[in-house]
Amino acid sequence: MLRTVLDLAAAGRFEELADLFAPELRAAASADMVRLAWAKEVGELRSIGEPVSLGSRRFGVRLNGDIDLFASFDEQGRVTGLRLAAAAEWTPPPYAKPRRFTEQVVHVGTRPGTLTLPRKGNKVGVVLLSGGGPFDRDGTAGAMKPLKDLAWGLAGQGIASVRFDKPVDAPTLTEEYVPHAVAGVEILSRHADRVYVVGHSAGGKVAPKVALVAPAVAGLVLLAADTQPMTDAAVRVGKRLGQDLSEIAQRTADVTPDTPASELLFGFPATYWLELKEYDQVAAAIEADRPMLVLQGGRDYQVTVEDDLPAWRRVPRAEIRIHPDADHMFFPSNGSHVMAEVVDDIAQFTLRRE
Repeated sequence: MLRTVLDLAAAGRFEELADLFAPELRAAASADMVRLAWAKEVGELRSIGEPVSLGSRRFGVRLNGDIDLFASFDEQGRVTGLRLAAAAEWTPPPYAKPRRFTEQVVHVGTRPGTLTLPRKGNKVGVVLLSGGGPFDRDGTAGAMKPLKDLAWGLAGQGIASVRFDKPVDAPTLTEEYVPHAVAGVEILSRHADRVYVVGHSAGGKVAPKVALVAPAVAGLVLLAADTQPMTDAAVRVGKRLGQDLSEIAQRTADVTPDTPASELLFGFPATYWLELKEYDQVAAAIEADRPMLVLQGGRDYQVTVEDDLPAWRRVPRAEIRIHPDADHMFFPSNGSHVMAEVVDDIAQFTLRRE
């Protein structure tokens, strides 16, 4: 199927390409949108690199030596995702101090991961959880690796960390995160006196559940963690991008055990959405009763100060901080690394809990 996508795009047959889209992609993208993106980013297709499998029917391939195409497909071979991005390499953020730490590959439960250990310190460790979807241990999106930013920035301040590649086809939010996060807590407990869970977006939403399962968790840091239904956020983001996702969002909100994943947002299975309908992350945070730092970006239009932050204020032990210039990934308006101020917030919060 990837070859078919490339052949149709290279031949300028974008209407035929759009006919291959699954319903959720058809609701978000048109043939004209793909045509414009292809003209801008690729133009004439001169070379095709070796395709790379990213798991769960997701593939990446480099075009013309400097553009990456990412495509995903459902069980019927329909296109569920299509994205072009300039190929670029991650560079360390200015605040990273590589000489102050070491890294090693570890198994985090059943998942491959990275253990980052400061040469000095190690009294505190954090398990890093990326946002929802098929993210690797670094939260990679093109040349941006926000979890690697955090790991390296925190290591420079004496804080150990574990991060891992999430499973890409987990049937529920719990199975996507919790067993592996608990394994990360166990790994860090061998190196640190206190272990925190630091989760971004959906990773922040599930962090209280990790604390309920793992008594060793000393506290939580939630980065842009949503409290509103994900379907509402999808509609909000769609409007921002000029797309109407209300129909598929409503179908997702009304999910039943028999609803095919191809008819639901993001291609997540019905089991995933059914669990989300039952999960109350704010109630879980109150029950977990741990110190908690909630960070929010003022420029974030996916998880927002107005829509999501008020519910976290109901958690008795929660501290709230807003970074006005931060977007959803906690990048500033003029940068592509997690803001140094955010790294400092996490370090100060975790290190002061003696």
